[in-house]
Amino acid sequence: MDTILVSSLPSSDFLLSSLSVQSFGAFGVVTGTILVSFASTIGASLAFLVSRYLFKDLIQSRFTQQLASINEGVKKDGAFYLFALRLVPAFPFFIINLVMGLTPIKTWTFYWVSQVGMFAGTIVYVNAGTQIAQLDSLAGIVSPEIILSFALLGVFPLIAKKFIEYLKKPKHFDTNLVVIGAGAGGLVSSYIAAAVKAKVTLIEKHKMGGDCLNTGCVPSKALLRSAKMLSYMKRASEYGFKNASVEFEFAEVMERVQRVIKQIEPHDSVERYSKLGVDCIQGEATITSPYTVEVNGKQITTRNIIIASGGRPFVPPIPGLEESGYLTSDTIWNLRTLPKTLVILGGGPIGCELAQAFARLGSKVIQIQRAKHIMVREDTEVSEIIEAKFAKEGIKVLTSHKALRVEEKQLICEHEGKEVSIAFDEILVAVGRAANTMGLEKLGIKLTARGTVAVDQYMRTNIPTIYACGDVAGPYQFTHTAAHQAWYAAVNALFGKFKKFKVDYSVIPWTTFTDPEVARVGLNEQDAKRQGIKYEVTKYGIDDLDRAIADEEAHGFVKVLTKPGKDKILGVTIVGHHAGDLIAEYIQAMKWGIGLNKVLGTIHIYPTLTEANKYAAGEWKRAHTPAKVLKWVEKYHAWQRNA
Repeated sequence: MDTILVSSLPSSDFLLSSLSVQSFGAFGVVTGTILVSFASTIGASLAFLVSRYLFKDLIQSRFTQQLASINEGVKKDGAFYLFALRLVPAFPFFIINLVMGLTPIKTWTFYWVSQVGMFAGTIVYVNAGTQIAQLDSLAGIVSPEIILSFALLGVFPLIAKKFIEYLKKPKHFDTNLVVIGAGAGGLVSSYIAAAVKAKVTLIEKHKMGGDCLNTGCVPSKALLRSAKMLSYMKRASEYGFKNASVEFEFAEVMERVQRVIKQIEPHDSVERYSKLGVDCIQGEATITSPYTVEVNGKQITTRNIIIASGGRPFVPPIPGLEESGYLTSDTIWNLRTLPKTLVILGGGPIGCELAQAFARLGSKVIQIQRAKHIMVREDTEVSEIIEAKFAKEGIKVLTSHKALRVEEKQLICEHEGKEVSIAFDEILVAVGRAANTMGLEKLGIKLTARGTVAVDQYMRTNIPTIYACGDVAGPYQFTHTAAHQAWYAAVNALFGKFKKFKVDYSVIPWTTFTDPEVARVGLNEQDAKRQGIKYEVTKYGIDDLDRAIADEEAHGFVKVLTKPGKDKILGVTIVGHHAGDLIAEYIQAMKWGIGLNKVLGTIHIYPTLTEANKYAAGEWKRAHTPAKVLKWVEKYHAWQRNA
């Protein structure tokens, strides 16, 4: 046993590593601890000085730019970082000694922090060594002293970690919750916190309401409505009119969009949320620690933080695109002159909605899609219906076209191995959105492969006091899912010590507001096939619906996926007039486990479009009629006639 060395200590720096445990037995815990403590710190300091004088100038001169932020951090909090590393050794101590020698930390600071930081660990390890040195038989291994010593070796890192967390944690908090971003997720989080009487601070860099109010849902739906009115004029003969016309200025249509935004603005305003009890601050927020946020030069201490910083249009690195003066869903609302030819990159919801709106307003629209179909998240039959509608309205949809570069006002694409040139006046980039992560990865917050903030089932990041919701977290980038996630983020942040709630993604609906609209909840066929889920399809054509016929909107369908032989709904796709409203019944049915039998048994007002939901359930019922039972029923009725 006298060959067991002190090198079992957490650092290989200890100069006394060659001392035997018998020596500790001679010195005792107190004297041994003092000797080892000073010797190890002196050894660490010597390694530090060697690194500093041999390598510091070389490394600092070669990597000046890369090391700037590290040097700044060391100057500000170097002593604390070193103390934490000494107390909870995440890396071998000899590496810490060498690396710290390359930084601006002062030698004296390095020495005394190392002395203090390693002292507690030294006590634990020397105590264990002393107990081992005093063994005189194998039976002594199970003595309370030995067991306690080794137990201390195991729990010391945990205790040290908790101690570091305690040192980092402020002793007083300015607020219970800081929310970064005043879009849908941030507003709902703040509203919930204020409703339960927590002190909450909401920080917004730009405009209250976020993308949805200012550049997304609200302006796009306002524009679509104006375009819809024009489409009705063109369809006047369908409604019994010989002709109809309307005069308009594009600039006035766009001003109406802004008027709608202004009218809705009070719902998301600073005034409203201030009255609700939310402290609203305009400025750029920077998370400086798990408990602090800096805004406008002021540090705010908080129990928890919710990141709801949203997203932004993703702009692919296409050569020449930057010089073309491209538009995005953020900037297109600044237009006051209608583009003669508008090229739209992207076949997703944003690209499709704006393609139809601008085509109806009079632009020649060319939509470029890399995939074989637009609206790739939907079943092929859905995409084909929308593509046919677009073609009828004069929209040129170019699928299987890969954008290569932009040359002046020409988009060069690759199609079937050949280059195709497409002229435009304006080009709109609508190929997706990227999360506004604000450099969070530098704080140690993990991101997903998609570039969103990684959160667990409680909307919590890998830092326990920091949560995220909305577009910045994904995986769904919808206003309603941001609000949905916000409830879980806020409640778990405020009350997670007592009860945590897992976010529920089982019923996520969405609508693409083209004409016809495309609404979906749950699985469609391509999703079910990809996931290997067995299903049955029931389909009802809305062209047979009385109200749709009366409205001259007799097109589209309701498609329901159910479990084979059961009426349990797995997913619904509706294509048609007001599909986004019609699907609400199925959303509720899926949420609360209501099957098609109960949908069929519910009274629906006649004549309304919602009857399509009941008739779809009726189609399912007819397909599942028990044929054998009906044969016996038929015989019963025949007997009744002759009885």
